[in-house]
Amino acid sequence: MLFRDRNDAATKLVEQLSQYRGQHPLVLAIPRGAVPMAKIIADALDGEVDVVLVRKLRAPANPEFAIGSVDETGWVYLTEYAERVAGSQQYIESEKATQLEVMRQRRASYTPVRPPLDPAGRIVIVVDDGLATGSTMIAALHALRAKHPQKLICAVPVAPPDTLAKVTPYADKVVCLTAPEQFYAVGQFYQSFPQVSDEEVIALLGEVTK
Repeated sequence: MLFRDRNDAATKLVEQLSQYRGQHPLVLAIPRGAVPMAKIIADALDGEVDVVLVRKLRAPANPEFAIGSVDETGWVYLTEYAERVAGSQQYIESEKATQLEVMRQRRASYTPVRPPLDPAGRIVIVVDDGLATGSTMIAALHALRAKHPQKLICAVPVAPPDTLAKVTPYADKVVCLTAPEQFYAVGQFYQSFPQVSDEEVIALLGEVTK
């Protein structure tokens, strides 16, 4: 399956999430790519949109390769290969501190006039534009589970089967449109996959607060 762009992927996800229309779901995006998608999904389901801030922990020699992830509380998820790739616990702690600072700055920029929306007792749909290792999604689901949602759903257009198996225990339901065995990167499944800027995220979230 090939998606034209993130809007196309979001529209297709709406079809699979239609049962939650009218239940005022909270649709949470993992920034930045998923924010425009979450806005489309929330609008279609008569829900609310916000972000859940998590960051991948980057491998020393390859910043695109995740060795784990961290949420806003400082909870860390590490892959089974993390310590071998990182080389030392000191590197992991340093990378964790770096990503926590990024999240503090993003929270201050993204939702400066209000606190994060409370997921307690709500149907919560966590959206990303695709999963590779699944590390950031696992951190997001873990963080949200601690806040006692009524139901916690992971919704993504694409992910490899082994990643879905890792993520599934952290959610009440996983919605994934396609799970190809031949998976190299999320972007290969999109015809258009541009970076989403902080400015776009701030503008989208600003619309929500008006």
